[in-house]
Amino acid sequence: MIAFTHKPGIVVYITCGDPNLATTKEIALAAIDAGADVIELGVPFSDPVADGPVIQRASERALRNGTTLSDVVKLAREVRAQRGESGLIIFSYLNPILRFGLERFCAAAEDAGVDGALVTDLPVEEAQEYLTHMRRRGLATVFLAAPTSTDERLRRIAAVCTGFVYAVSRTGVTGTRRELASDARQLAGRLRRFTKLPIAVGFGISSAEHVAEVAQFADAAVVGSAIVQAVEDSAPQGRAPQAVAELVKKLSAFSYQLSAGSVAGPT
Repeated sequence: MIAFTHKPGIVVYITCGDPNLATTKEIALAAIDAGADVIELGVPFSDPVADGPVIQRASERALRNGTTLSDVVKLAREVRAQRGESGLIIFSYLNPILRFGLERFCAAAEDAGVDGALVTDLPVEEAQEYLTHMRRRGLATVFLAAPTSTDERLRRIAAVCTGFVYAVSRTGVTGTRRELASDARQLAGRLRRFTKLPIAVGFGISSAEHVAEVAQFADAAVVGSAIVQAVEDSAPQGRAPQAVAELVKKLSAFSYQLSAGSVAGPT
């Protein structure tokens, strides 16, 4: 179930199959137990044009392991069986879904207990068939909204999103940054005019300070490259789940503090 019980919520992206599927499952469970509200199960793809070098390397490792969309759906089923209330989103490029079969994918996702999907490179203008099949299965459809989008396009994106809207904090690819882009606040404000759904801000979120800033104007923070980097750094020692849990605890603990009002909260 997609729900943010505190503000900002924490959305965690994981590249499935890196370093292997068994460890990915442990990472997902550890992230949920550490305070993640939603897990994005990333489907590795050979041409991840929206992703920076950290996630590109993870995708390459996962593909070398033979990880497929079918594996990710199976993984989602296993995570759902052990953490029934967690939010689960399949995060993919369009090509793997088309190869799998769009209608088949939606049926498999529903059967696995997935809450919805985010298809990175599917423009809202070309998404009608996808939306039809997803809605038929009761699956959430999350789309990316960019700072460069016109108000009319933001309106169209907001109209077809369910679950939450993913606000891209800046132009370019994913990756950690020292400072959160100023575009993020402005974009969230523009989106508020068109939707009452939660707004999750991603691309470049990697620290408690970023989470604090996001809390001032959005409902959730998406952490991707920082999580994947933690996996890359700790997997050789066999402690990737622990490393991810430690990072999520830092971010979610700060988030809970904001909700409790023990530090300066949203304005």
